[in-house]
Amino acid sequence: MKLILAVIKPFKLDEVRDALTAIGVQGLTVSEVKGFGRQKGQTEIYRGAEYAVSFLPKIKIEVAVSDAQVEPAVEAIKKAAATGKIGDGKIFVMPIEQAVRIRTGETGGDAL
Repeated sequence: MKLILAVIKPFKLDEVRDALTAIGVQGLTVSEVKGFGRQKGQTEIYRGAEYAVSFLPKIKIEVAVSDAQVEPAVEAIKKAAATGKIGDGKIFVMPIEQAVRIRTGETGGDAL
């Protein structure tokens, strides 16, 4: 089992969710976050005054998948989240040692 963590642009959330659902991913967790990468934020103009926005709004998606679903899920996220512009985001894949479904007590891959 693996945990896929993706940080994407907010307006790409629906496309990413649809792409993951299409390959059989049954659940995901979404959080609104702020951060910056290589772009180091951006400059905005508000009422004629220029100011720096150092933390940009992003969406963090967490998806637990079986080992067999890792590559299709990463590809689905990559294709759905891409705009070709700076700040598209990042995808991280981490191992999961154990998963337990609280309601039924199922463990491992059955809990996903």
